[in-house]
Amino acid sequence: MKKSKRILALIGAVLLICLYGSTLVFAIFDRSASADLLKISIAATIFVPVLLYAYGLIYRLSQNKKSDDTDEEP
Repeated sequence: MKKSKRILALIGAVLLICLYGSTLVFAIFDRSASADLLKISIAATIFVPVLLYAYGLIYRLSQNKKSDDTDEEP
C-alpha cells in the first residue's frame, strides 16, 4: 500500500510541475489562444492539488471506517 501511495504522490508532483511549466510558457507567449490556455492552466494549478488532497482525505477516512467496522465483534 505504501508503494502505491508513493507512486501516486510522484505522479501528482510531476503533474504539478508540468502545470507550473505550462503556466509559465503560456504567460510568456503572446497569442490570443495563450490567454485562454493561461487561465485554464492557472485554474488547473489550483484545482488539481485540492482534488488530490480531497481524494486522499476520502481514502483515509474510508480506510479508518473499514478498520472500525472490522474491530467490532457481533
